[in-house]
Amino acid sequence: MRIFKKYQPLLIAKYVKTFFSGRLYIRGRGAFLYAKGMLVMPEHADKRHRVTVQEINRLIGRLQEPQTA
Repeated sequence: MRIFKKYQPLLIAKYVKTFFSGRLYIRGRGAFLYAKGMLVMPEHADKRHRVTVQEINRLIGRLQEPQTA
């Protein structure tokens, strides 16, 4: 389990994309699960969890897009 002391969405997105599945904790946001390279929405997620999962998954999608020169 990786613990992030600050909420840094891009760093978290790169971590999740790289390690593919596991658990992480973001101080001030809570615990999250990720599988298949994306954060998983908890069953009983509050608004803060939903916003965090959506933002990080959006960033992961952008990281996976092919880069055009």
